[in-house]
Amino acid sequence: MELSEEGLETFFSFMKPLLDERQRRLMAGAMARALGRSGQKAVVAASKMSSRTVLDGTKEVDAGAGPSDRVRREGGGRPRLIDTDPNLLQHLDDLVSPEARGDPMSTLRWTLKSTRQLAKALTDMGHQISSWTVGQLLHQMGYSFQSTAKQIEGTQHPDRDAQFRHIDQEATARLLAGEPVISVDTKKKELVVGKKANGGREWQPQGSPEKVDVHDFPDPEVPKAVSYGIYDIANNEGWIQVGSDHDTGAFAVNAIRRWWETMGKERYPDARRLMITADAGGSNGYRNRLWKRELAKLAREAGLEITVSHYPPGTSRFNKVEHRLFSFITINWRERPLTSYRTIVELAAATTTSTGLKVRAEWDDAVYEKGIKVSDKEIKALPVTPHTFHGEWNYTIHPAEGR
Repeated sequence: MELSEEGLETFFSFMKPLLDERQRRLMAGAMARALGRSGQKAVVAASKMSSRTVLDGTKEVDAGAGPSDRVRREGGGRPRLIDTDPNLLQHLDDLVSPEARGDPMSTLRWTLKSTRQLAKALTDMGHQISSWTVGQLLHQMGYSFQSTAKQIEGTQHPDRDAQFRHIDQEATARLLAGEPVISVDTKKKELVVGKKANGGREWQPQGSPEKVDVHDFPDPEVPKAVSYGIYDIANNEGWIQVGSDHDTGAFAVNAIRRWWETMGKERYPDARRLMITADAGGSNGYRNRLWKRELAKLAREAGLEITVSHYPPGTSRFNKVEHRLFSFITINWRERPLTSYRTIVELAAATTTSTGLKVRAEWDDAVYEKGIKVSDKEIKALPVTPHTFHGEWNYTIHPAEGR
């Protein structure tokens, strides 16, 4: 019995809302085959589906398509904007970074950077992007913008912007001199779900990650993984130290120590100075005595003069490690269950970008005791010289006891 054009339209209008994309495509293909000659043309007219979709459905029917969990064909769907426009995130981060506010060439200097303003600035730079997409990318990058400047930046310290400029000027001078400048922080803790991996075979990391030397992992009863990140600004390289114990000043400095021993010395063989930019709080906070004591040990061991500059309280989102390293790691393992500590290490190490970011990761099985007290006497004995401008935020730790 031959279906009329009106009958076909009624059939498709009833069935299409009940099916997913793949099922609609296969239904159209099967109907086109059943109608025989001119079937595809009739189905396209009745279903209001594209001829490409109906043809693809016909080919899948001919190939004997069976049940599948996939809705779209392999490779189907629009590619992500950050994949087709690899410089987009870098340019967005440059616009939002606090240094841009003091740049006289910046069109957004001393203004509230709304998503609409950012979208316009990016469009002027040659990117095709909407304000809605800007908001989505900012969210992925760890920013949380509200409606007013005070809500965006919290309670401002009067020297907030002066400290931003101080960090920028100091870091720029070091980079021009070929000296290492790193941005550091603890990534938010990740839940470890499921059973531990068997030799890392549960997931095949994208790219070509450098194999890390991992030891036996703790029982899956440990619910969270703590990761400390180091971002080498000059070389666009990252280091991730993953552990299961406490996030302490000793854990943070040991991550920096491993970065220096594994990557830093190789990149900067003649370096005698190291600059670190860090948040104001946490395991690398300016009030953390253990952080300073452990840095003094590292300075002595490595023969490095270590200068630390902290971002003002409430401005951790501007630390470069957040947007040049952590955001890309999060994007890389998005929607992937972090089933084990090994998975976290290998997915972090597999992170790459079109602009050349490379990441190495390592498992840290050490135990870090909480609540270690560093006495006033110990602090006074440390070879630390506060800077003239906000010595609590900016200080240099010398490699020997004598200053």
